[in-house]
Amino acid sequence: MIAWMPLGEVLVGRTSREKLEQGWSPQCEAQPAEDGHWGVLKTTAIQPGKFLEWENKNLPDKLKPRPQREVQPGDLLLTCAGPRARCGVPTYVPATRDKLILSGKMYRFRPDTEIMDPRFLQYYLLSPDAQRAIDGMKTGINESGLNLTKDRFLGLIVPVFPLDAQLRTVEVLEDHLSRIDAGVEYLKACQRRLETLNSALFDNAEELQGAPEMMLESLLTEKLTNGRSLPTADIGFPVLRLTAMQDGRIDLSERKTGNWSAEDASGVLIAKNDVFITRGNGSIRLVGRAALVAEEPDPVAFPDTMIRIRADREKVLPEYLVQAWNSRYVRRQIEATARTTAGIYKVSQKDLQKIMLRVPSREAQQALIVRLTDQNESVRRARNQVEVGLRRADRLRASLLAAAFSGRLTGAASDTEDIEQMAEALV
Repeated sequence: MIAWMPLGEVLVGRTSREKLEQGWSPQCEAQPAEDGHWGVLKTTAIQPGKFLEWENKNLPDKLKPRPQREVQPGDLLLTCAGPRARCGVPTYVPATRDKLILSGKMYRFRPDTEIMDPRFLQYYLLSPDAQRAIDGMKTGINESGLNLTKDRFLGLIVPVFPLDAQLRTVEVLEDHLSRIDAGVEYLKACQRRLETLNSALFDNAEELQGAPEMMLESLLTEKLTNGRSLPTADIGFPVLRLTAMQDGRIDLSERKTGNWSAEDASGVLIAKNDVFITRGNGSIRLVGRAALVAEEPDPVAFPDTMIRIRADREKVLPEYLVQAWNSRYVRRQIEATARTTAGIYKVSQKDLQKIMLRVPSREAQQALIVRLTDQNESVRRARNQVEVGLRRADRLRASLLAAAFSGRLTGAASDTEDIEQMAEALV
């Protein structure tokens, strides 16, 4: 029989504060703590159902640690502040190194093990129903800075199965999830190989043999230009979203309405053959990537998350510039100069204009572009298929968790068909 109870009644601790502990956010050093040194967890240590102990920052020697906030095996953790997608993320800690402290953007809690298995609670918190309920509890003035208060989270209604049924549910879930995870790891490995294939094809091209190196600064017809930062509005002049940068091309449909006029935007309008660079990203592999405006756009501006390059087309073709910029040869230079602040990698105009590119003749550039176009398209199709597979894995995981807490996960062979049907319904 299933009972439904507020989370606060399932957790151990004499008071609400003890049942749901919050961490500490001192000013830490950027690098992770070495073994034997105290570190403070970053929110990125908490991934859905995964604990990444290396995602921490070293606590300076001048600051006294708080051992009472040290993470222990068996803890459940949940992010309680951040962007919508990163607020309310749960995980169970099966094991951890010593001397890691909770940050102020996460909660720690434990269920009464006579009532609930902690792994069972983790899986319920990951389920679609629980995530929808948690999402409705978040508060804040914008999507990038939401909070989940203790009182609201403690009021979450959770299912309480008999303990033996909980353990069977966990066993069946982990069997299915391990298969999904193995498939995801294979797809991600394919994705990584495909990401490097285009740049490898470019770097090894015969047209580049003996080509002179030129600094980006010497190829420009005007200074590198940052876009503008402005709030979204119902009425105003359109501006591209950062998501417009897709696979080396600018998707002109990825735009929003900015709170400004056409006159305000006049200095940051885009044009055909403009090349844009991502100014910042949470991943060092993605910061500084380039994309081309291949079509004639209707009037639209670009945001401050992009930097515009306008180069002399007598020296370098725009299509070639994007290929060269996204090559491993240039990526190594960009990643060496990228700087990180609050988990975001950024590149500066000053460093970018010093990037060196191999620039053969225009004829050789054109020949290389033609030859690589078909190869790049084949890689793009393969990458799209991998992304389809990853999205399907997400749907399967969600439907599996939904089945587990609605009584449809029995451990029988027929479960697979039911889960797949539920996943298709999520498309």
